[in-house]
Amino acid sequence: MRGALVAAFGGPENIIIKDDLTAPEITAPNQVLIDVHTAGINPVDTYIRSGVYAKLPDLPYIPGRDGSGVVREVGSEVKHVKAGDRVWFLRDNGITAETTVATTVFPLPDALSFIEGACLGVPYLTAHRALFTRGNLKQSDRVLIHGASGGVGLAACQLARAFGATLVVGSAGTKEGEEAVARNGAHHTVCHRDAKYVEELKKIAPGGFDIIIEMLANANLATDLDLLARGGRVGIVGNQGEITINPRALMQKESSAYGVMLGGATADELASCSTMLSSLFTASSSFRPVCNRVYSLEEFPQSHRDIMDPAQAAVGNRVVEIRK
Repeated sequence: MRGALVAAFGGPENIIIKDDLTAPEITAPNQVLIDVHTAGINPVDTYIRSGVYAKLPDLPYIPGRDGSGVVREVGSEVKHVKAGDRVWFLRDNGITAETTVATTVFPLPDALSFIEGACLGVPYLTAHRALFTRGNLKQSDRVLIHGASGGVGLAACQLARAFGATLVVGSAGTKEGEEAVARNGAHHTVCHRDAKYVEELKKIAPGGFDIIIEMLANANLATDLDLLARGGRVGIVGNQGEITINPRALMQKESSAYGVMLGGATADELASCSTMLSSLFTASSSFRPVCNRVYSLEEFPQSHRDIMDPAQAAVGNRVVEIRK
């Protein structure tokens, strides 16, 4: 079996493309054997490969936590998909190869391609968890996606707008990013590189935001707390360091901050998101998962460099095509 293998924790140079990996087989009744067409590439994949993630796999391991493909075989307890079905799926690792086994598997909406399907897992499930499971989004809420041009950010814009949130605002660091955020559901956009963007946000939402989804808390959390409405909440999706804040900012507005980790989701919560995505991505829908670049398997090590390169800030998702 052909695929990618991480031989040691460290840099992308530790990713090896191999032609002789052992093909997996079903070993439990709840498993699904899948021929992988496309695998997602997410920042969390680089944290795991670097050895800095909280939960690390045994070495060597096949990277990749989400993807799309076709079911080859199902275990005896699997009833919701069957051999031949197009699906999208998740697992802890092990997806960037020609075949994988997974238990978290959902039907791929007919309107989506395999490339679009590989953009669903980590980005949309994280956005759904941040907004609905942890954020308790209501239609009356005013929502700010702070850092909205990436995969999770665009997913959050689409989900919040489709749900009917009163106000959806997204920030981005480039004009291209702002345009993408606007196309994907935001009523207003701002450039967070503009020195006066916080003032602009306060004009857009004079009463503050009820929910802020934050992609870089170490840089922005103090600003988020200032932008919240009374009783508002900040969902922290991304963080790359420590920050000092004044707890009085929370006390004065009786606001709150909560963390978001996809690993905490239950099977019912994941299924709820899948149902929402099936309704969102119909043939007549104006929304689609946004893919910025498709890599070949040979280019996969470079994708790990690109996704964390600030000079290559991408709009949307990156994926690797395993089968064409």
